[in-house]
Amino acid sequence: MSFVDVPDVFIGSTDDAHTFVVLNRHIRSADRLLTDAGFTARKVNGRTVYLLPPTASEEANERAGIAMYGLLSHTHDLVDLSWTTRRSRQSPCPEPDLRFTLTDTTLTATATTDEARSLLEQHGFTPSTDGSSYEPSMPLSEHDLLGAVVRAESHAYAHGLDVHVELGIPTPDAIPAAPQRTSAAIPCGPATGPVRRRTH
Repeated sequence: MSFVDVPDVFIGSTDDAHTFVVLNRHIRSADRLLTDAGFTARKVNGRTVYLLPPTASEEANERAGIAMYGLLSHTHDLVDLSWTTRRSRQSPCPEPDLRFTLTDTTLTATATTDEARSLLEQHGFTPSTDGSSYEPSMPLSEHDLLGAVVRAESHAYAHGLDVHVELGIPTPDAIPAAPQRTSAAIPCGPATGPVRRRTH
């Protein structure tokens, strides 16, 4: 399983600046909500993914916000880690205060300010030997990796820090396939604690 499969709804960004939405359970009216907001449904590795092509951050913010608020009327199990919807208006973009790199097996973070470093340490991240990066103090599952970045990223956002989350997904074609479902019902509980709800 990938971290994108943990919540009911996962919103992220690819390295080439597409905004994408993955649905991990059937949500009534989701297709209409997303396509009305400007997303295009596409089959990627056997799963339906909703894509917004690279565009101005203000437009991506508005479209993702419309979709997110519609989806929140059906589920609160939604994680939004997209960077494309809040890219800095400055050009060239400055180095963010905090950068997370999340894959299915690892989570690392780099900080450019003392406040960002302090925040990482508050969330249990430990510095590397040379001090160039931070990582969780113990190995974590996909579920826990996602929870760790959601909590730290939400805290940073609340403090006005500039944050960028890289998901290790270079293009939409690299979005992982959905996990194989078994015939037995698998109970679903809260995925990552508090839902990340960005104000769009």
